[in-house]
Amino acid sequence: MEKIDLNTFTATPVTMTGVSTSEVFGAVFTGTGDFIITDFGYNAYTVTSTGFTTLQQSGLVFQVRGLGYVDALLPVELSSFMSSVSGRNVDLNWTTSSETNNAGFDIERRDARGGTQDVWMKIGTVSGNGTTSSPQNYSYTDRNLTSGNYNYRLKQTDFNGNFEYFNLSNEVIVGLPVKYDMSQNYPNPFNPSTKLEFGIPELGFVSLKVYNASGKEVATLVNEIKTAGYYTINFSGSNLPSGIYFYTLQAGNTTVTKMMMLLK
Repeated sequence: MEKIDLNTFTATPVTMTGVSTSEVFGAVFTGTGDFIITDFGYNAYTVTSTGFTTLQQSGLVFQVRGLGYVDALLPVELSSFMSSVSGRNVDLNWTTSSETNNAGFDIERRDARGGTQDVWMKIGTVSGNGTTSSPQNYSYTDRNLTSGNYNYRLKQTDFNGNFEYFNLSNEVIVGLPVKYDMSQNYPNPFNPSTKLEFGIPELGFVSLKVYNASGKEVATLVNEIKTAGYYTINFSGSNLPSGIYFYTLQAGNTTVTKMMMLLK
């Protein structure tokens, strides 16, 4: 007989204690490391990691024919789950007071506006700490969001594949930019695509253009009136040669220029 480690799923021998049994015909795992088994003699036994420790008179009329699984409550106790906003980034922090068999957490987000409240999207994963009785701290940053209201939740999963949800109690609000700004593109260097991000604090005309090292315009990405908010623009250099390029944002009375490199 062997026992199975629920964290590593490795099998190790279990010492027999001398209790006389016939061939095992059915078994139920109780979720605590113990098994209840029945044999062909209509007897039932409790089996622990040390062997056959308890002999029970089961009173069964029929032999058990199959394997049942009784799972304990998901063993992660969440003591706190909080959020904070920095610009267009949301920082999530949570703490567990104890964990058993914890594989990890999926972080999920949804738009809190009407019409999309039932659509949850997985945005990241954080590994758990298995089994521990000490408090554990976790964090995740959801970056580069557009202005809006958001809900978050954690999907905690154990090594058996069972899961449960922990919802953030508050709605997270990503506000409008307080000034005209443009971030460095990413990735940089790039091949062939990259993202350009900017924010504007008020309604107005916005121009975003790309120039080569000689100052020649090679692409116009934005040339229209935009409402206040954060924007992400995809730029592809698939039809351009490798080299240094510049991208310029003009909005309000602000002009911002940054450099990027295309490497093929």
